[in-house]
Amino acid sequence: MAEPFLIGDGMTGGYGTVDILHNCTISVEKGQIAVIVGPNGAGKSTAMKAVFGMLKLRGGAVRLDGEDITTLTPQARVRKGMGFVPQTHNIFTTMTVEENLEMGAFIRTDTGIAGTMEQVYDLFPILKQKRYQPAGELSGGQRQQVAVGRALMTQPKVLMLDEPTAGVSPIVMDELFDRIIEIARTGISILMVEQNARQALEIADKGYVLVQGANRFTDTGKALMADPEVRRSFLGG
Repeated sequence: MAEPFLIGDGMTGGYGTVDILHNCTISVEKGQIAVIVGPNGAGKSTAMKAVFGMLKLRGGAVRLDGEDITTLTPQARVRKGMGFVPQTHNIFTTMTVEENLEMGAFIRTDTGIAGTMEQVYDLFPILKQKRYQPAGELSGGQRQQVAVGRALMTQPKVLMLDEPTAGVSPIVMDELFDRIIEIARTGISILMVEQNARQALEIADKGYVLVQGANRFTDTGKALMADPEVRRSFLGG
């Protein structure tokens, strides 16, 4: 059986001498959406950071398209095709929307940046309207669009999103999820940590429920939504 496109396999590690992840495995297939959910303090964001190389592993490995990237820096992983949008401090507030997007293309050496920017504007039309406005003046949902758009400017094969709907209204959350589905349809893999577990699992091809840094449940989004124990313990009944 072929290995998933991106996998953090049996990851154990944490900060200092304390392990937060315990033999945790997270993976996503090409063009699919994988969602990591679980209670606060479950290690969701830590698992995401471990896959992106922001956390040194004491055990396990990370592989992208069959290549072991466990020892690569986050910057090197970006060059391999990984995009990461952190939950906070994910835009340059004093720069315009367009300047933020241009910053996203800093690693590129080709001449197709304008074309990618148009694709971002097609995905997020409001950003085109506000492209000369400082990003710090935008609403929370629009700032998230800038952050996602900037990551897309690197032309990633995998887009990793840490709590993309944190602090936004339900309407904005639905819209962001719709855009995430559109991105996945272009063939980009999405790996996402999300507090809004029910809504995230609805769009997920695969879901991971973490508890205390370990895998508790792993299945399709639909199967997890239908699992009585998952519903009772993690989805509010």
